[in-house]
Amino acid sequence: MTDLTSTRSGHIVVGVDTHKHIHVAAVMDTVGGILSTLTIPTDTGGFRQLLAWAEGFGRILAFGIEGTGSYGATLTSFLRRHDIKVVEAGRPDRRLRRANGKSDTLDAEHAARSVLAGFVTAIPKTADGAVEMIRQLKVVHDSAVVNRSSTMIMMKAMLVHGTDEMRRETNRMSRPKLARHLAASRPRNLDTPDDALRHSVRTLARRWLALDAEAKELEELIEALVRSTAPQLLEQFGIGVDTAAEILIVAGDNPERIHSEAAFAKLAGIAPVPTGSGMSSGKHRINHGGHRQLNAAIYRTVIVRMRFHEPTIAYVARRTAEGRSKRDIIRCLKRSVIREVYHLVKAHPTTGEIGS
Repeated sequence: MTDLTSTRSGHIVVGVDTHKHIHVAAVMDTVGGILSTLTIPTDTGGFRQLLAWAEGFGRILAFGIEGTGSYGATLTSFLRRHDIKVVEAGRPDRRLRRANGKSDTLDAEHAARSVLAGFVTAIPKTADGAVEMIRQLKVVHDSAVVNRSSTMIMMKAMLVHGTDEMRRETNRMSRPKLARHLAASRPRNLDTPDDALRHSVRTLARRWLALDAEAKELEELIEALVRSTAPQLLEQFGIGVDTAAEILIVAGDNPERIHSEAAFAKLAGIAPVPTGSGMSSGKHRINHGGHRQLNAAIYRTVIVRMRFHEPTIAYVARRTAEGRSKRDIIRCLKRSVIREVYHLVKAHPTTGEIGS
């Protein structure tokens, strides 16, 4: 009887559990199972050590890396430069964690097993072009917008406690005018709560103006990148710079990794999920997964088209007459929009660039 633990095929996969300062890797033979584990530092020297170590066990079929868009990004880039296939391993199943425990080594072994079993096949984004630039700028822009909104809410809440004169002066001002007015104030004393209030709202007003200027500057940079990368998206009815940016971020700098419009719809959480069982076959429900920011952006596009786009208005009227609910109609329209934009961002068959 052959002992499988001592039999090797010479073909291996490597699973990697990534962290900020160290990565833990497990090498798995396609026949012999887990062969060894290794802990490396997260620098170029550690990456070279990992690759040489893995090559010593046989021909590398693929690396399964957890967190290719965060702690595993530099390792993913290093392996790609050495023509090694990399897939996103994802997080371990919670049921397995409860049954087997949790450790870095176990997570690395799980990543290797998932790759070998074919449970994980997602190709990571390359994150090395204009789309990655858009993503980085948009992260900061969205943060500025959120903080700007919370600052204005705080400022208006504090004005409720102001004097009658202050409330009367600021009652009907627009947000920019209110911020400029309060930022220009010159409170001199600090003897009463009213004095402290004036100092507080002036500080908040200056903060709002700074965040507003920051957000507008980032909007201009993002728009310039979107127009140079995929101007065809902005030509579509209801798709603005923000929506186009979200579409490009999900597609990535290597949109060829998305093999069909159905896969793109799933990434956006727009593909319906089957729920049929027994006598209820054919039933579906809304997919609550996927990229929620893109899902929300596509929803806004649909709402704009339902109000101002004549072909969409006619479609809504026809489907309503057929007895469809508004929720079902919006779901169908979102699927139509994601199909439309997929063909606008899919890769050129020869250059690999986003098509025009």
